[in-house]
Amino acid sequence: MRILTVMVVLCALAFSPGAIAAGDDGAEMKARTHFAAGEYKEALEIYARLYAETMHPTYLRNIARCHQNLGNPDKAISSFREYLRKAHDLTPDQRKEIEGYIAEMEQLKRSKANGATASSAAATSAPPPEARPAETPPVLVGPPTVTATRDEPADGGPFYTRAWFWVGAAVVVAGAVTGIVLLSADRSPTHGGLGVVDFRNNR
Repeated sequence: MRILTVMVVLCALAFSPGAIAAGDDGAEMKARTHFAAGEYKEALEIYARLYAETMHPTYLRNIARCHQNLGNPDKAISSFREYLRKAHDLTPDQRKEIEGYIAEMEQLKRSKANGATASSAAATSAPPPEARPAETPPVLVGPPTVTATRDEPADGGPFYTRAWFWVGAAVVVAGAVTGIVLLSADRSPTHGGLGVVDFRNNR
C-alpha cells in the first residue's frame, strides 16, 4: 500500500503543471536557439509540437515566423492570420506588426508568381533552334589525269602518231637505202682490181 502511494505521488509530481511548464521551457529554449542560429526547420518542428501540446496562440506566431524566414509565404500568411484570430489580448502595435508581416508575405507571393510567369513567357517566346545546314557530300577524287605529250598521245590514237612508229620507220628506210646502195655497186672482177691473173703462162 505504501509503494502504491509513492507511485501516485511521483506521477502527480511528474504530470503537474510545474513539471509540464519546465518541459515546455526546455523545448522552447531549444526552439529559440535554433531560430537564433538560422536553423528554422528545426525550430519549426519544436514550435509545431509545442502548439499541438498546449494550443497556445503564441506558438502560432513563432510557427509563422519560421515559415516567413524559410520563404513559405502561403504557410506564413495562414499561421499569422490564425494567430490574429486566436490571440485576443494583442495590443494595436502587436496587431499592426503581424499585419505588416502578412503584407510582406503577400508581396513575396506576388513576386514569386510574377517570376514564374516571366520564366514561362521567356520559355514560350524563345526562338526555335536554328536548322543545321545541309551537309555537302564529299567530293570523290578519281585517278590522276594523264597529260598527253607530243611523243605519245594519251587518247590511244592511230599507231602512226606514236614516236616508236616513226623511229622504226626511219630504221627501215635507212636499211633499205643501204641495201640499194650495196646492190647497185659494180661487182665485176676487174672493177677497181688487178684484173685476172693467168698463172698458167708463168710455168
